Amino acid sequence: MAQHKSAEKRARTSERKRARNKAALSKFRTLSKTVFGSQEKAELEGKLKEAVSALDKMVTKGRMHRNTAARKKSALTRYVNTVLAEKK
Repeated sequence: MAQHKSAEKRARTSERKRARNKAALSKFRTLSKTVFGSQEKAELEGKLKEAVSALDKMVTKGRMHRNTAARKKSALTRYVNTVLAEKK
C-alpha cells in the first residue's frame, strides 16, 4: 500500500491508465474478430479500415508499440486479401 502522497497519486493515475489501455485493447480485439468473421467484400473493407484506425490511435497514444501494430495490421490485411482473392 502506498505510504507517501506522491505514491498514492501514482497508484490512482496508474489505475486510470490501466483501465483506459485495457478498454482500447479490448476494442481492437473485438474489431479484429469482426474482420475475421466477415465474408462480404464491403463489410470486410469497412471493418478492416476501422480496425486499422483503432490500431493507429493506440500507437499514437502510446498504448501499443508501432511494430506490434504493424504486425497486426499486416495479418488483418493478409486475411482480407485472401478472402477477396477467393471470391473472384
